[in-house]
Amino acid sequence: MDIRPTDRPDRRTFAIISHPDAGKTTLTEKLLLFGGAIRAAGEVKARGAARRARSDWMKIEQQRGISVTSSVMTFERDGLTFNLLDTPGHEDFSEDTYRTLTAVDSAVMVIDAARGIEAQTRKLFEVCRMRSVPIITFVNKVDREGREPFALLDEIADQLALDVSPMNWPIGMGGQFEGLYDLEHDRLMRPAADNARGFEGDVEQLGGMDDAKLATLISSQGLALLREEAELAQAGYAPFDDTAYRHGDLTPVYFGSALKDFGVAELIDALARFAPSPRPQPADPAPISPDDANVTGFIFKVQANMNPMHRDRVAFMRLCSGKFRRGMKLNQMGTGKAIAVHSPILFFAREREVADEAFPGDIIGIPNHGTLRVGDTLTDGPPVTITGLPNFAPEILRRVALKDPTKTKQLRKALDDLAEEGIIQVFYPSIGGQWIVGVVGQLQLEVLISRLEVEYKVDAVLEPSPWDTARWISAATPEELKAFTDLHRGALAEDRDGAPVFMARDTWELGYVSDRNRAIRFSATKERN
Repeated sequence: MDIRPTDRPDRRTFAIISHPDAGKTTLTEKLLLFGGAIRAAGEVKARGAARRARSDWMKIEQQRGISVTSSVMTFERDGLTFNLLDTPGHEDFSEDTYRTLTAVDSAVMVIDAARGIEAQTRKLFEVCRMRSVPIITFVNKVDREGREPFALLDEIADQLALDVSPMNWPIGMGGQFEGLYDLEHDRLMRPAADNARGFEGDVEQLGGMDDAKLATLISSQGLALLREEAELAQAGYAPFDDTAYRHGDLTPVYFGSALKDFGVAELIDALARFAPSPRPQPADPAPISPDDANVTGFIFKVQANMNPMHRDRVAFMRLCSGKFRRGMKLNQMGTGKAIAVHSPILFFAREREVADEAFPGDIIGIPNHGTLRVGDTLTDGPPVTITGLPNFAPEILRRVALKDPTKTKQLRKALDDLAEEGIIQVFYPSIGGQWIVGVVGQLQLEVLISRLEVEYKVDAVLEPSPWDTARWISAATPEELKAFTDLHRGALAEDRDGAPVFMARDTWELGYVSDRNRAIRFSATKERN
């Protein structure tokens, strides 16, 4: 096959999705460890010293033990470059996760062996399905007491409407766990003999489950259980099919324990062998192919204050096509401005290094001072706009009140920064001076207050808002829109783009007003452009 210079079959850009507490952060660290990026979980393998490498780097993340923002980490293994995007597991940050999933070519879905499919897992899976993102499933914590493997596989198949293809099989669970059997390569992985019971690289190659050597490696009960269950699994579930996987119709399933290092290396190998290289991205007027010669990328995330010593702002760009070179100029669609990218960066959580070049599938950071926003398309070619990054209407609205009224300017700056990141939305009422912040979940409000205090030295409190919900409004003609806004000025606001927003006291009022104003469109989403 003729590979053009801009095409990069050596890239694997993927996200890890899960419900909170399924072990996503632990798995992330172990993937970095097995990928050679760190010496030990939590430490960066860097020049001269081990540095902290946890993907959870915000103060509130460390205090609460949860991820509240997406992180990007790049590592190399066996000639492949892996771009790992760790996403918030908590449902209150689903918008950040959704935007991150627009920037990946595949995903790893982590499921707790004791809990199975949980609500947030299902929501994130549906986002992947909407974008036809292929998924590899990792059933975590098999070294603890959990549900039967068949029950877990059947739940994945039934609730997510996916064919499942088990690639390995646990020999017992919890206290009865004796290891994993690799169904694809007929290999046995056993835990250490000491109390840690972790995986120490003890792999036995076998001639199949009928190999007499198996009886010397595991207990008679374990051997009988393995032969019975694995035979049923291979007969009852679909064999792995690459085409079905890439279309999002089948998921290969790996059982393992991120904490005890079981199944992690096999998961990386699966990503290397099965996960797609950079895929075409939806765009107007036509999809962007990774082998297009022009450089094209889009901003899916903006993060302020990653470096607390500087009030920096970094835009995360997914490169879709072309070979990017440091210092090149890219046109910002929508504004028509040419932006010279002098100091592009590659990420390892909060750590960073200058990138001299990048290729389709890579994630680079562009330091800027508010010029770039989520949804922006950058290109050195003809005008094009990457599509599919919407804003969602907030489900919680609050007023922000300052304890020190002299900090109004700092508050405005902070709210603009955080709205630019997508952490919150800000609305400016047509009547009244207090700004309204909107979020999807309650935890976002805690993050807001924490970051105002820590990063901006602004002491603020949240007060009840007279409104309960918000919708963007539009009409077929300016006259129809003006007639409505003139009549409902007391319930109108603008978002930070100046787009008109109708603020309703409750869902009943929203339904009542929309029924009486059929010429007006009330939208719960707004396409970013």
